[in-house]
Amino acid sequence: MHRRAFLLATASLPLTTLPALAADDVTIKVVKSPTCGCCGAWEDHLRSEGFTVESHAIPDEQLWDMKARLGLTDETSSCHTGLIDGYLVEGHVPASDIRRLLAERPTARGLTVPGMPMGSPGMEMGGEVEPYDTLLIHTDGCTEVFESHS
Repeated sequence: MHRRAFLLATASLPLTTLPALAADDVTIKVVKSPTCGCCGAWEDHLRSEGFTVESHAIPDEQLWDMKARLGLTDETSSCHTGLIDGYLVEGHVPASDIRRLLAERPTARGLTVPGMPMGSPGMEMGGEVEPYDTLLIHTDGCTEVFESHS
């Protein structure tokens, strides 16, 4: 199976059917636009925090189709999508929040940092930081604040 076919097939599955990773496996599959530099910076953040990153650049149209199939909306979307241990991780979510998600194992789709807030991992702009929230996306699509960052 080619990588593109695998990604498209994986994206069409409900998150609960994705294979679970071993507890000590911190591999995250990242699907992103081939032209986005901040996505690579976020991947570098994850690597520096001990995650193994499988990076897959796909055409923007396929990326946004995948996001829609995963239940992401305009309000919960960002520039890249990660998949880890049955959860989605959308946008510039800090590694610490991902670790907390995996430790607490809530019944949810995953986490998102909508948009691209300055100062979030991968969006560092010197010392400029804007406060932002990491949101937990529940299985019904509703969100709540998972962690606030300033």
